[in-house]
Amino acid sequence: MGFDEEEEVDSVKMPLLQHTRSSPSSSSTPPTETIKDPLKRTGNEWTALAHIITAVIGSGVLSLAWSMAQLGWIAGPLSMLCFASVTIISAFLLCNCHKSTDPECTIRHGSYLDAVTSILGKKSAWFCGIVVQINFIKVAIVYTITTASSIGAIQKSNCYQYEGHDAACGGNSNTKHMVIFGAVQALVSQVRNFQNTKWLSVVAAIMSFTYSLIGAGLGLAKVIENGEIKGSITGLPSDNAIEKVWSVAQALGDIAFAFPFSLVFLNIQDTLKETPPEKATMKKASTIAVCITTLFYLCCGGFGYAAFGTNTPGNLLTGFGFYEPYWLVDIANACVVVHLVGAYQVFSQPLFANFESWLGRKFPESDIVHRDYDLKRLLLPGFRLNLLRLVFRTAYVVTVTGIAVLFPYFNQVVGFSGAITFWPVVVYFPVEMYLKQKRIESWTTIKVVLRTYTYICLVVIVFAFVGSVRGLIVARFS
Repeated sequence: MGFDEEEEVDSVKMPLLQHTRSSPSSSSTPPTETIKDPLKRTGNEWTALAHIITAVIGSGVLSLAWSMAQLGWIAGPLSMLCFASVTIISAFLLCNCHKSTDPECTIRHGSYLDAVTSILGKKSAWFCGIVVQINFIKVAIVYTITTASSIGAIQKSNCYQYEGHDAACGGNSNTKHMVIFGAVQALVSQVRNFQNTKWLSVVAAIMSFTYSLIGAGLGLAKVIENGEIKGSITGLPSDNAIEKVWSVAQALGDIAFAFPFSLVFLNIQDTLKETPPEKATMKKASTIAVCITTLFYLCCGGFGYAAFGTNTPGNLLTGFGFYEPYWLVDIANACVVVHLVGAYQVFSQPLFANFESWLGRKFPESDIVHRDYDLKRLLLPGFRLNLLRLVFRTAYVVTVTGIAVLFPYFNQVVGFSGAITFWPVVVYFPVEMYLKQKRIESWTTIKVVLRTYTYICLVVIVFAFVGSVRGLIVARFS
């Protein structure tokens, strides 16, 4: 964690700490930085694929069976394919935003916010900055809730295994599990920047594949055991049409949460080698990643709904019971925990980078902001401690954990989180940046098509957002 190739040792030394002077911790390069920068980029399509899969396949996959149950056998798969299409369109549009098109001075945009600032201007950047930070925070909250739920499920299944099926194993609060996860994240958050998380993303991607396969496999096994495919064309029946509409809206919010990785797209692209061109590498990695994740999502959602029908749980892994095969469900939940440790960082590192870069420019001479302490003498070779990172990142993790404790409702929070930032991040800004960079004139076919696409997506997401907010309010006060 925090491994750096270069060593810049300051002349002042402390008994246990050697401090070094370094540039601000940032994976996000300022908009004025040119391509010829000192940062060594070694990423390729495989590291990009690992980062993307880590970002995309997250806790959202566990709610897809429930979403399928609300929508039914036709609308469910079609909705997933539509959101997958929107995600890949966003990726292709963003590929063009990594570098400016100015022939005089090519600028590298190392983050989503950098690109919006440089291409669309300060007013758009102000709005985008708010949306970006909200997105990073809400993902961290969802991951904290999901991890606590998975830890609790492991504890509960083991309790039943050793104490018997009649034991009182269901009363444990997930609050302590959230606190444990928060403590782990406070430590892992000291990883210096996005460049240093490759190993974390690879491990997390393997874990996401594992628990998705287990979830899909258990669903298929239960379908075979039942001897029938449960579910219906229209989804779960409801005596109240209004309630049905709200459940459909929340289901769309859950699906929206499961797909996008747009906010970290340019951060990932900025880790790639220049040869072959980063744009081509990212297009290839994005296409492969979205195809793989969509297949997994269809399998998990479809098999889960086919297995449980009207009793489909909000979290797929809790639907297989806490008895047998308890060990396989335990493995799946453990993989969820390990994966979300890494995924939390994939989405948090850009937020850390944005804030620390801003402070670095604001206080260029501050030792608190810029000085790293080398912990070699504490038997931690290669680990560098920075006071700003320690205080800010720890405070951030504590705040996120506190919010998760207040709103520990998995499905409702996932739906709300998916809807709140999907449209501006995945649809609006990528389209606007593409139109601006390509200098596409008004009333041309491509501009009309993209504008229509933008408005249709807006209507769908507003519907999902309203339904998800209602679900969150009902869960909180019921």
